[in-house]
Amino acid sequence: MPPSIHDTPASYEWSEAKSLMPMHAEYEKGPKGALVPDRTGETDHVAVVYDQGETPPEITIRHNSKTVHTVLANGIAVAVVARAYGKAPSVSDVLLVERKS
Repeated sequence: MPPSIHDTPASYEWSEAKSLMPMHAEYEKGPKGALVPDRTGETDHVAVVYDQGETPPEITIRHNSKTVHTVLANGIAVAVVARAYGKAPSVSDVLLVERKS
């Protein structure tokens, strides 16, 4: 029996990713941020999509206030994370995805 969507790891639900560019959108070069919701709704994940053949961007996290952090790709903000509780995001929490051109 082939695996179902319920058999996939709950941590990364790519089929439900938000903010990925639709096929008909005008192309803009450079890294883009995307939200990948956690199936349980407890901890969503941030992905940075970059152009095929480019060097993966350097990811940094800037602390803005107690619970607000900005995810930067090559120094450009691609996501803002605000949590009411839980640990601050780290560079290792950010998924890098190469976009096929």
